[in-house]
This record gives sequence, C-alpha cells and structure tokens, in this order.
Amino acid sequence: MKCLLVAINAKYIHSNLAVYSLKACAEAAARDRRGAPGIRVELAEYTINHRAAEILDDIYEKEADILCFSCYIWNIDHVKALVRNLKRLRPQVPVWLGGPEVSFDVRERLTEIPEADGILYGEGERSFPELLRLYGEGGFPAGTDGREPLPGGCAWRRGDGEIVVAPPAEPVGMDEIPFVYGAMWEEADFKDRILYYETGRGCPFSCGYCLSSVDKRLRFRSLSRVYEELGFFLEKKVSQVKFVDRTFNCKKDRALAVWTFLRDHDNGVTNFHFEIGAELLDEECFALLETVRPGLLRLEIGVQSANPETLRAVRRVTDLEKLRLAAVRTGRKRNVLRHLDLIAGLPFEDYESFGRSFDEVYSMEPDELQLGFLKVLKGTPLYEEAGTYPILYQAEAPYEVLETPWLSHDDLIRLKRVEEMVEIYYNSRQFLYSMKFLLPFFGRPFLLYEGLGRTWKDRGMGRRRHVRSALYQFLLDYAEQEIPGAAKELRKPLTFDYYLRENAKSRPGFAPSQEPYREEIRRRLLARFPETPFRQLLRETHVEVFRSSLTGEEEYWMFDYGNRDPLTGNARPLRL
Repeated sequence: MKCLLVAINAKYIHSNLAVYSLKACAEAAARDRRGAPGIRVELAEYTINHRAAEILDDIYEKEADILCFSCYIWNIDHVKALVRNLKRLRPQVPVWLGGPEVSFDVRERLTEIPEADGILYGEGERSFPELLRLYGEGGFPAGTDGREPLPGGCAWRRGDGEIVVAPPAEPVGMDEIPFVYGAMWEEADFKDRILYYETGRGCPFSCGYCLSSVDKRLRFRSLSRVYEELGFFLEKKVSQVKFVDRTFNCKKDRALAVWTFLRDHDNGVTNFHFEIGAELLDEECFALLETVRPGLLRLEIGVQSANPETLRAVRRVTDLEKLRLAAVRTGRKRNVLRHLDLIAGLPFEDYESFGRSFDEVYSMEPDELQLGFLKVLKGTPLYEEAGTYPILYQAEAPYEVLETPWLSHDDLIRLKRVEEMVEIYYNSRQFLYSMKFLLPFFGRPFLLYEGLGRTWKDRGMGRRRHVRSALYQFLLDYAEQEIPGAAKELRKPLTFDYYLRENAKSRPGFAPSQEPYREEIRRRLLARFPETPFRQLLRETHVEVFRSSLTGEEEYWMFDYGNRDPLTGNARPLRL
C-alpha cells in the first residue's frame, strides 16, 4: 500500500518542509510499531509553473493508494483541479488535504471540495501517522465509517455525506519530530534550493494579519539537537537555510546560542535566514552580530507600518524608535543582510500615511525593502473580526486586499507600481549610486519611486522584457524629463553602477568613450598587478575613467569581479 504526499511549491528553489516532516514522522511511527503496517510513504514535489496535465499524469502513473495534498494560498486552485480530475480517473483512491489553506472552516472546505475525502487540520505530525495506521489496519474507513473516534485534527466525510470533525490534535513536542534532511539527503534533490528548518513553534505576539498569532504555545527543539542538525547543513555546504520560527529571538539566550554556534562553525558558504523582532535586540546581541562573516546571517525585520494607530489596530507591539536604532545598528558593520517589510492595506493606513511609512523604513537603509500587500487569511484576527475593519479583499486565494476605507483600489494600483520600482531599482542593488544621486532632487524616497512607477506605466515599460542596459537608460530618460539640469551628472553614477555588477561586453550608450584612455589603462593595470597576465586582468576586472565636473581631474576606477560584496553581489571598486 502506498501513500503519496504531494507538494506544489511556488518556485523550484523552494522546498516543502511540511511533507518532509509528515513522511519522517510516519516512518518513525512505523519503526516504533505505532504506525501503519505495510504502508510506504512517498513524496512528489512540483511547482505552480508545471503544466497541470503534466502533474496530473505524473501523479496518476505513481499509482498511489492514498493521496495527500499540502495546501497553501499559492497552490490551492491547482490542488482543487487536480483532486477533481484524479477522482474522475480513480474514484476509489481516498484524497486528503492538509496545510494552512484548509485548516480553518474545515466543514466549509470539504463542502467546497466535494472530491476530497477528508482534511487533516492543524499540526499533522501526530494525526498523519495515526490516519495511515487506521488505513493499514483496514479499520478506516471500512468497518468504522467514521463512527469510532477519529485521529485528533481530522475531518472526514462519511459514506452518507455527513462531515465528522474530531477535536484538534495534541501539540507535538519539537524533539519528537525527526530531522527530515538526514534520511532524505540521498534520495531528494536539494541542490540550489532553499532548505526550511524549524526549531520552535508558536509566537508570543498577536499581530492581526498573521496566522502565527493563533498559536501562543511556545515550544522549542533542544539546543543539542539543533547544533547537530546545523552541523549537517554546514557539512553539506547548503546554500541557504531559512528558519521558519516566528520571532526567532523571542528567547534572547537561545538566539545568541544559535548565532554563536553558526559564527564558530561557519563554512564560508552557507547563509542562514531568521525572522526577528529588531526591538528585542540589545548590546549583547549587537556585539555578537558584528563578529559574524559578511553574508552568514540574513535578518528579516517586520516593520509593516510606521503609523501608531495602524499598529495598535493590528495589535502589533512595536517601539518604532528602538526598531529604527536596531535596524541601523545591525547594518553598521556591513556584514549582516537586513530585510525590512512593509504591508499596504492595513487599517487606518491611507496613501499618504503609507508614503510616510515607506520614507521611514527607507531611511533605515535596509539591504532589501519588501513592499507587500495585506492578505486576509482565514484564521487570523483580521479575518475573524471582518466587521471591525471592513476590508475588501479577493474572494479567492491569495485573498489580497482590493480596497479599504482608507485606501482606494486606484491607490493600491499606484502602490503596486512603487513596489515594482523598488524591486528593480532598490532591491536589485544594481543602482546604488544612481538612486543616491537622484534622491535629493525629490526630497522624499516615496516621491522618487512613485514618479518612476508613473513614468514606467506611461511608457509601457511593463508590457515587455528589457535587457539590463535598458533599465539604466530608463533612469537617465526619467531624470532628463524630471530634472534636466542634473541628468548629465547622472551619467557618472549610472556608469559606475553598470560596471559594479558585471564586466559587460557591450558598452551602454550613456557611458562616454574610453578609447582615449586605452593605453593609460593598460599601463596602470600592469603597474598595479605586474605578476598577472594582462589578458587575465581584462577577464577579471574592468577599468573605467571618469572626469570630475569640478576639477576636470581624471579618475581611474577598477572593478574587481573576483572580490564581490557578499551582501550586494557587486564587484569591489578600487581607485587606480
């Protein structure tokens, strides 16, 4: 008998920790003779970019006796279609759903998806092995028809159509969950993928838009096991490990212990991502963070809004001044990547208020600034209290905000354009000097990106893909339109940014000719690096000559592509 756990991820680079964990728990239960006799659990991972027919055929050919789907806002429509068609092909095969997208309003979900036989809601590490055991012993559904007690966290549609919902499963102890990657390493393809890792569950905070606020039971994996498992990632030289713990540093001593371990056992390759509460950091934390290798740690800091009334409405306890100081302080050494979040569509945040929140976060100089849009998720306080804050949102997943009493849909469209400009001209880190040059002419960061977004739309830039040089040319054209007197001076930072990222073979049209400096560039390079063959220098570096508009002095800058900034990916610039 075979059970197939199906994951449909948003991107190939993502992995699905949930199905790995369920498989590991089922196999551990079987070894302990608590699990399903004779049931083999297999995994099937796809992405939402696969063709639906391709996924359907692949699942069909695996000939599973039980199908289980992991459901999220990004894949629920795919899952519904697959379940509907698989049931037509093999109506005798039971289909179960699980995951956050079906864990709330389970009766409604089973009514909405009549082809599904049941739902495992909430944590599945106990309920999934128990479900398989019942199937393996022939006691479920045959013989019981659901009239005997179901596993905790289980909702099932009986043969007569009645939906039976068992009480929630007991929360699992974190040390009860096997380390999923050790046993799976040889059979799964984890190359070039983000590996998700969990050392704690629950969150001490009550943010109204977040599902983590539902679970207040803080549980942690023992540090001895965490050290062993982190050692595995380091030994395998995994590219990125993303901790899914909410507010990782809610227990300061534990966070310090993990960060110290990673610093002391750094392999020079792997980076680790943590979601933290920045205002919880203190001098001891700052002192430790300043000692880690550049690029080892990525810190995600949720600001969400700088409007105090908005933060109160979503019950987010934030000391904005402490958060600001922490965000700036952690960036002082340029060794820790800081990712800061904003959410558009929250209560009491209108267009102008959001613009001020944007300016506030921008002034903290994050390495990445995520401008997200509120999703009203089932189970969150904002969903449960819909009458308090009448937010209009999409009827289907991902339930993204459409309009609020404070933000019109037109406003949200404008903010979507700001988001796109932030992704291109800020988060890419390819326009560092150009954007710093432009900012003073606009006074506020929000006005700069708002103007870019407006012009981007007016010129139809979003309707086609662009070569890299076209993005730089658009910035120059925008400057010539908005601040003609300064556009000429923009060419220097534009060119500097252009060659910071790569040694481009084709020269952009906005960069002045370097032909008059060819021999002097050769002479200076060979004088600086006499032991390195000149052809090798041409491959690994680029030299650009700039003339100062004030003094007329020529500046020779070399871009070393063999030494890149681990936070930006840009070459190291060196004055020759």
